[in-house]
Parts: sequence; C-alpha cells; structure tokens
Amino acid sequence: MKKTRLLFIISIAVSLISQLALADQKLATEKNCMTCHTVEKKLLGPGFKDVSAKYANQKEAIDKLSNKILKGSTGVWGTIPMPANAQVNEAEARKLASWILSLK
Repeated sequence: MKKTRLLFIISIAVSLISQLALADQKLATEKNCMTCHTVEKKLLGPGFKDVSAKYANQKEAIDKLSNKILKGSTGVWGTIPMPANAQVNEAEARKLASWILSLK
C-alpha cells in the first residue's frame, strides 16, 4: 500500500513538473523566442540547452539572461544580434530565464 501511494505521489510530481516546463515553453512561443531559438539546437540563435550550459553555476545568471531578453545582445554567440524583446515584461523575462537555465 505504501509503495503504491509513493508511486502515485511521484507520478503527480513528474506530471506537474512537465506541465510547468511546457507552460514556460508556451510563454517562449507566445513571446516569439522560438522564432530564432529551439530547445535542442542552434537555429538563428543558440539552442536553449546550450545557453543553459554556458550560464550554469553563474551566480547572477537569471539577472544576466533576463536583461539580455529585455534589452537584446550582440557578439555573445556570433555576429547575429539578438534584438530587444519589447513585448516581454521583466517578470516574464525572469520566468523565461529561469526556464532556460532549468534545461539540461
């Protein structure tokens, strides 16, 4: 009985985590991030997993990435600049940055 209950709790937790990940990918799609990026590989910009790896273990990674999302960036991943995303507010930028950093 205890094992069944534990498995049930684990399955619910996995389901919730999956839904949160998809919700943030949905936000990335809604805010046009997925026009230039994918999760897995380079498109116009780097894949989000590569971004996550580059900023892993950096103390202020969420701040850095959310700032890049809001204001744009150039020269970090090559010659193609990332434009500022005016349709993203600060809270959404932080949510997107957190999601990107959670990808492994």
